[in-house]
Amino acid sequence: MSTTWKSTTKTTNTTFTGTMLSSWSRQQKIAMMAGLAILGFLLAVSACSKQSQKSALVSVSSPAPNSPAASTASSPQTSAPQALPAAATSQTVAKKTSKKRPANVSFADANSGVSFTYPRKFNLATAENAQPQLDGDAVPMNFVQPGGTAIATVAIPKALYHGTDFASAFFSVNVNRNLSEEQCTHFAFVDTRNADGEPIDAEKVKIGTADMEKTSEFSGSVTKQAEAQYYHNYENGACYEYVLGLGTAGYPTTEGIEPVNRDEVFARLEKILATVKVRPAAQEQTADHANEHSTTGAEAAK
Repeated sequence: MSTTWKSTTKTTNTTFTGTMLSSWSRQQKIAMMAGLAILGFLLAVSACSKQSQKSALVSVSSPAPNSPAASTASSPQTSAPQALPAAATSQTVAKKTSKKRPANVSFADANSGVSFTYPRKFNLATAENAQPQLDGDAVPMNFVQPGGTAIATVAIPKALYHGTDFASAFFSVNVNRNLSEEQCTHFAFVDTRNADGEPIDAEKVKIGTADMEKTSEFSGSVTKQAEAQYYHNYENGACYEYVLGLGTAGYPTTEGIEPVNRDEVFARLEKILATVKVRPAAQEQTADHANEHSTTGAEAAK
């Protein structure tokens, strides 16, 4: 009986111990598997994190090829020279933009030797187109003898006096080489605006440094007026004539039209007249003197 109990007890202990060992092995296996799974997950997460950081570093340190930074980094020698032409071009454009054309321009005629300065916005006509007009009629030359030649005419644009009865205004130059100095002081027609109808003698005036003879001619009606002022000056064996003309129309019959300031218009034309210069005919005089000297010498030799 005692032996049977021991045998039973031994069998029971052996069975319990095997059961415990078997149960612990399964738990350990599960724990190890779970631990391996967690370890694998952590390793995967760590690898992804390192890969993401590496990509970010690569993106920051290596800019795109099309970006300005990449272009600058890849070709530092080609980007710098391109900026210089752009700067030079901008400076050139700035210089061209800031440069202004002069307000006045000059005219010079080689044949007559006359020159003058006039505003750029005025209109210049020369040769056969230089004959001025007032009220649709040609303004005649005022020489006492025929032979005058039109040199140039400068006209004031009508737009400068918009809203007034201004029709036209001009400055013109004529020359007559068939007149003597005494004849140059006279005019074919003189001012007849005297109250008693008697002609008004020409007056002596000084324009710039030149002494000139002046007269004027006026004609018109209630709605249209034309006035021309004539100046004569004798230089280089020729009579120079300068004409200042003004034509008006529309006042007071046209609504919204005001009379133009006549004094202002003539003041503008007189500024052109004040710039007139006549080139000395020194070469012509020298040539004539040489011819005379040659003729005298030939006659003496005879």
